[in-house]
Amino acid sequence: MIWTRLFSFRSSRRPADRADTMPRASIRQGPLIRRASELPEGERMEALPRFRGNAGDTARVARGDRNLGAARIKLQQAFTPSQPVQDARRFAGRKETLAALIRAVEEQHLHTVIFGDRGMGKTSLLHIFSRLAREARYIVRYTSCSETSEFDPVFRACAADIPLLYHGDFDPTSEEAERGGTLADLLPEGPVTPVRVSEVFSRISGTRVLIVLDEFDRAHSAEFKRSIAELIKSLSDQAVRVQIVIAGVAANLSELLEHIPSIRRNVIGIPVTSMNEDEVRELLQLGESASGLTFDEEAQDAIVEAAQGSPYVAGLIAQYAASSALDREVEMVEKQDVRVALDRVMQEVKVRLAPRSQFHLNLLLSMASPAELGALAQEGLRAFGLVQDPAKGGDTRRAALIARAVEARVLVPDNGNGGDNFRFVDDSIALYLWLAKCAA
Repeated sequence: MIWTRLFSFRSSRRPADRADTMPRASIRQGPLIRRASELPEGERMEALPRFRGNAGDTARVARGDRNLGAARIKLQQAFTPSQPVQDARRFAGRKETLAALIRAVEEQHLHTVIFGDRGMGKTSLLHIFSRLAREARYIVRYTSCSETSEFDPVFRACAADIPLLYHGDFDPTSEEAERGGTLADLLPEGPVTPVRVSEVFSRISGTRVLIVLDEFDRAHSAEFKRSIAELIKSLSDQAVRVQIVIAGVAANLSELLEHIPSIRRNVIGIPVTSMNEDEVRELLQLGESASGLTFDEEAQDAIVEAAQGSPYVAGLIAQYAASSALDREVEMVEKQDVRVALDRVMQEVKVRLAPRSQFHLNLLLSMASPAELGALAQEGLRAFGLVQDPAKGGDTRRAALIARAVEARVLVPDNGNGGDNFRFVDDSIALYLWLAKCAA
């Protein structure tokens, strides 16, 4: 019957029968498949994925779904893993670290270096700290460093934030102060040096100034870092009312700031380490309060395990899990939603890997399962991508796993950290493997 219809369709000489009037696709593929172009305009629009809200922070709510629509809008503000926390009401954990930073600045008048791994919340900490300092009438200049950061433009901008009103050589009623002059007006036209900046800053009175240099590790210029160290030394020697707060990705103080021996007495290092379990749960509780959703106990446990103390990872999984619950039209986030979130995060992590790293990751996964590799991945996440030499523990099974990872070029020797240790070629590989283990 099918062959007869096909033949009659293709022959223009035979009388038209039913097959002749049927669309070609219906003969080849069975049921009629309508192309998007064949649908009425209204149906074409309904078939497309849609935004759940609009730029005015209001929801597109289906009839009878008003509460869930409002919850979805609140969810967008409850968990913001891609943005630093700036609202103190949503700042989870880190109370002791924040207190240590305030003490170092207020009581000891020390310059401060904040260091830690990616995703640990250093920038969020700095934003909350800066807000609290401004409330205490400090002048705060926040700068995010880049690969091309140079001393002259950075500190000219800092000087431009300090009114001449606070310079000891200018009366508050002087013409220069009243017309809005700043310390930048006192700097020479040519490139400024640490000595010259320190001389201008040394006349500050009536206030204190904080210069926050975030993402300091991104700055490539050795000269820039050397100049910062020289300025810190000069400001400290003259007891200037200016303190510098530096933050960046590093395992220790010396890794982040060059020439540290010359300013060791003038700087305090504050590590920002992984959140503990209670702090991660506090993050989830704050998200619950902001979104109106609830994470059941199993979902919370799964997020705590997967996050490994990273507020970024915890917030990302929580956001996607909550979105999954809303897709199911419920307000209780369950473990099944966390599984959906883990799959989504894993996809994002893998896409961010370079093609070569993706190839090596796939090669390793063909040699061993995520469940087997989970312990190595967990160790790498807790130690800046480092994995200890298996010979130290005498674990032959672990040594075999490391050998496979080295063969796949996911781990490489790292002899610069004491002993024959290994390092993940990309930190994201360790995160992917750990999430895959949690999702298994």
